[in-house]
Amino acid sequence: MLTTLFRIIKNGFLSFWRNGWLSMATLSIIILALLVFEGIIIFNILTKTALTALQDKIDISIYFKTNTPEDEILKTKKSLETLAEVKNIEYIPRDKALEIFKERHKNDSAISQSLEELQDNPLLASLNIKAHNPKEYVIISGHLDEASFKGWFEKVTYAQNAVVIERLGRIIDTAQKGGLILIIFIALIAVLVTFNTIRLAIYSNREEIGIMRLVGASNSFIRGPYVVEGIIYGTIAGIISIAIAGPVIYFASPYIKIFIPEINLWSYFASHLFTFLGYQLLFGIGLGIISSSIAISKYLRI
Repeated sequence: MLTTLFRIIKNGFLSFWRNGWLSMATLSIIILALLVFEGIIIFNILTKTALTALQDKIDISIYFKTNTPEDEILKTKKSLETLAEVKNIEYIPRDKALEIFKERHKNDSAISQSLEELQDNPLLASLNIKAHNPKEYVIISGHLDEASFKGWFEKVTYAQNAVVIERLGRIIDTAQKGGLILIIFIALIAVLVTFNTIRLAIYSNREEIGIMRLVGASNSFIRGPYVVEGIIYGTIAGIISIAIAGPVIYFASPYIKIFIPEINLWSYFASHLFTFLGYQLLFGIGLGIISSSIAISKYLRI
């Protein structure tokens, strides 16, 4: 059995080398497909990071009237925390709001002078509400509209943020669906290319296959080298695609960080190198096996 397996693997490598330029062309297409696949993975990582950062900057703010007792504000906070859609609520008292405002505008002398002339704190206490998902803000807003404590509200900012929140939800859905469709499309192209390569290999070796049949070679012995050839394509393409992507990511990482400061792409890639390599090998070998199996079943009648 080991001898047969060795011969199958050996014949697979011989078929790979024998096809020469055809093998190189097929490898190039699979490498391109794997680079696109890897690019989609990285794009999804960047998109998720950017959208998470943007989502963290969006919330619903409730501003309370100046005569609202703090106990009522805390009761409102406790009531909202029971909602499953609420991820976090931050209470900002009037004094803290004034400190934040002063710190934010400390370099603006006109604003600082105006605040000094005011006898009372003009800012309102507020609750900043964050949801788990941007789509859930509309549910929280509906709860606030029907709440018994609504009479204490001076202003709710959901109306101002509704458009941004809705667009954010659409961006997330579109990015996820678009990435999935593109992966499927690229996978089909890679399967077709490898399929045609294996088909041509079978056609060019038809006389040799006929002789093997006459001398009593088993079906697995005849089919095996073509499956091995598909695995070789996927393995080599996976390794080369990672080798190409590494330097590209290294040089692109500083520029990406300008737009998405929350992630260092090169550090992320380096720390997850074996995970990326595993994905590439799994995807590449999977494409090779599927393509060769289809070609064998269609053109190698045994």
